[in-house]
Amino acid sequence: MAITVNTISTKPFEGQKPGTSGLRKKVKVFLEPNYTENFVQCILDSNLSSIGGSTLVVGGDGRYFCKEATELIIRICAANGVSTLLVGQNGILSTPAVSSIIRSNKALGGIVLTASHNPGGPENDFGIKFNCENGGPAPDQVTNKIYQLSTAITEYKIVDGLSIDISKIGTNKFVVNDKPFTVEILDSVKNYVDLMKEIFDFDKLKTFVTGKPMKMRIDSMNGVTGSYVNEIFVNCLGAKPDNVVRTIPLPDFGGAHPDPNLTYAKELVDAVRQGDYDLGAAFDGDGDRNMIIGEKAFFVTPSDSLAVIAHYLECIPYFKKNGIQGFARSMPTASAVDLVAVKKGKDIFEVPTGWKYFGNLMDAGRLCLCGEESFGTGSNHIREKDGIWAVLAWISIMQHTGKGIKDILTAHWKEYGRNYFTRYDYEECGLEPCNEMMDKMEKTITDPSFTGKEFSFGGKTYKVKVADNFSYTDPVDKSVSTKQGLRIVFDDGSRIVMRLSGTGSSGATVRLYIDSYEKDNVLGLASEMLEPLIQIALQISELPKFTGRSAPTVIT
Repeated sequence: MAITVNTISTKPFEGQKPGTSGLRKKVKVFLEPNYTENFVQCILDSNLSSIGGSTLVVGGDGRYFCKEATELIIRICAANGVSTLLVGQNGILSTPAVSSIIRSNKALGGIVLTASHNPGGPENDFGIKFNCENGGPAPDQVTNKIYQLSTAITEYKIVDGLSIDISKIGTNKFVVNDKPFTVEILDSVKNYVDLMKEIFDFDKLKTFVTGKPMKMRIDSMNGVTGSYVNEIFVNCLGAKPDNVVRTIPLPDFGGAHPDPNLTYAKELVDAVRQGDYDLGAAFDGDGDRNMIIGEKAFFVTPSDSLAVIAHYLECIPYFKKNGIQGFARSMPTASAVDLVAVKKGKDIFEVPTGWKYFGNLMDAGRLCLCGEESFGTGSNHIREKDGIWAVLAWISIMQHTGKGIKDILTAHWKEYGRNYFTRYDYEECGLEPCNEMMDKMEKTITDPSFTGKEFSFGGKTYKVKVADNFSYTDPVDKSVSTKQGLRIVFDDGSRIVMRLSGTGSSGATVRLYIDSYEKDNVLGLASEMLEPLIQIALQISELPKFTGRSAPTVIT
């Protein structure tokens, strides 16, 4: 059958505006006629000047509709003049792997099929995001352009007569409009594993893992990381096969919510609490987030994880070779890493939520380690957060110090003090009342009379030092991002932060962040230490009134 290019008439769909990391909607929305086609065409059109003859990477987390969307994207890219597609086998690539493949092949970018930590299955979520040539999520100017194109699209291009078995690794060559078109189906794991071997000392880690032997439980939560986990931890580092669980990627993640936190990774938490383990770890659907727990399920907050890794970076060969530049965190993330930066004489950057904001700093050579409180940690080896990398970093630290996770944290707090931290998530709330709540709170806290006010609860009093809607000026390109989250900073450094998440597929997710620094009282119970600020935050925001919720969906 001859390959023919068809131009299909279409109309815009409302709401194709990418959020913090791509477009996320229910599967049934992406299955609407022309919905996915429109958005993919707009991604390509946003790169119109360079799309001809380009190389793109395509892959996703294996959730429902991933394979079909991959095949659709191949046909649309063929019709639009893309020269080469590098596609993960069966359409599967972890988000960190996509970033690595883009960078190692100098590709124009990549189309990533994921809704990250959101549930999968025919009744749940799907997502598409575009990563640029540096391997990182598209910046605001690109996603804004994609959205603008989506509001005016009238046609998309697609080919007929092109059929590829994406389950078979190999190279497929075609001619489309008298130009060569190549689709290379890749081993989903090899490129990423090779990169990890360059960063970490696998021989030393294997001796450490097998020598004790190290008792670990690594939970892929039926997401994309399963194959990577088996290859790295079992085949390369010598962990026992029963040290890794739920390693088969499933379209609905086996009915699990693939979000690595204390609520949705309860199966892991319970197993480690009840068993004899040195380390437990879990990953989200696309493999960029991680949760670390120690013996008896001792929980490491993402803020503390970032700070500890920063303190011990020099035990990782990659940083010995390439040096240590600055550190960065998202604004809602507790400032534990700031203290490490000061002690080590490194720059520290505070950016809005969204990994794309770290990319410019990395590309400019000013940043080598960064993290978000939403279980994201990574370095400048790629331009995405990287769950497996974070676990390998922790094992490297355990090997270097000879200590367990709890002892490592306790020693860190004694040296730096402790940033107690919690996050309350209120999921799928009504969008309109939540917007009203945010507007009212912003007016309250930005009134000049709010600064200097005192709030008391449970015998503790906090005085407002700064209150604003966070804005960020990129120090590299001077671009400005405004309205990135409401924050109240008190005289003692304690903070209340509230923002609406951009990662949900429906309704509004309200995120309330509370953190408080203690220099000496570092072994307290976080829930007790933070209770006064939590109550003050609920009072100022009137959150129960606007959301109708008496308790959060998830507490981290």
